[in-house]
Amino acid sequence: MQLDLDVVATRGDIVESRHRVHAVVMDAHGAIVASARDVELLTVWRSCAKPFQVMTFLESKGFDKLAWGDDALALACASHGGEPEHVELARSMLDAVGLEEGDLVCGPHDPLTRRGARMLQQSGESPTRLHNNCSGKHAAMLALSRTAGWPTLGYETPCHPVQQGALQQIARWSGVPATRVAQMGDGCGVVAFGSPLRAMALAFARLGAAAHRGDDVAQRVVHAMTTRPFLVGGTDRFDTILMEEMDGRVLSKVGAEGVHSVAIPSLGLGIAIKVEDGASRAQHPAVLRALQHLGVLPSELPPSLASFLTTPIINTRGATVGDVHPVS
Repeated sequence: MQLDLDVVATRGDIVESRHRVHAVVMDAHGAIVASARDVELLTVWRSCAKPFQVMTFLESKGFDKLAWGDDALALACASHGGEPEHVELARSMLDAVGLEEGDLVCGPHDPLTRRGARMLQQSGESPTRLHNNCSGKHAAMLALSRTAGWPTLGYETPCHPVQQGALQQIARWSGVPATRVAQMGDGCGVVAFGSPLRAMALAFARLGAAAHRGDDVAQRVVHAMTTRPFLVGGTDRFDTILMEEMDGRVLSKVGAEGVHSVAIPSLGLGIAIKVEDGASRAQHPAVLRALQHLGVLPSELPPSLASFLTTPIINTRGATVGDVHPVS
């Protein structure tokens, strides 16, 4: 199936901007089910790698030794909104292994949700490393180092066992040999991975299929993320709202620079999307339209999702002057 997932921004009746969208839908056996543009496009996974980066920790049994549950696992996979619940959970994860905020290598940034930003402003405090959307992932990486007896200093470097384990998981699930997985620095300071777009979709197809048949690690990751969508994102975050509306039937994971991934466990399908110019405003409409083409979402979306499919462009006077929407 050939898809056109491009997204346009209009001003009045004129198309002012166009975002080219590359996408691929894969099944768990490696077959392409649907595609748009270049499925071989070398794509940096960014935060779409998080469900796989935590797997070595689960396999090591260190996670269970700490008696961590689904809340901590969901936050380890999250790009969270920096709301108080996210911050306190990340802090408790560090406390459990005798570490503190200063041990995180991710830098501080403002909360990604409106609620989180408002509550931080009202508190009169400044953002900390715990507000970083990747703090849960970093807390889990530090906990893996601690429980495995590895040094925590330098846990973000490519040669550290934590990052080597993450690389092996990416290679295993994507089908790309570790020596051919591109590596570079991520926005939060750890290693980011790059592969053809189809390999990322295959990894998510395999993740969903493995969870559906009851494979332990995959099932735990998918269960934690889909049953705790607020911890994965936040109050107004796309992934949270999509997983809530779908009642856990899909797993959705955002990445930076217009990258997004979805697993549909019951169908054994994985979706990977890359907006060529990295515009985040285009990735949500593209994800929703892809799910509609697959029949996973209806043509008439619930209001909470419809607002992501077509987003009004509002000028400084509060007037709607255009919108952002898929071309087809």
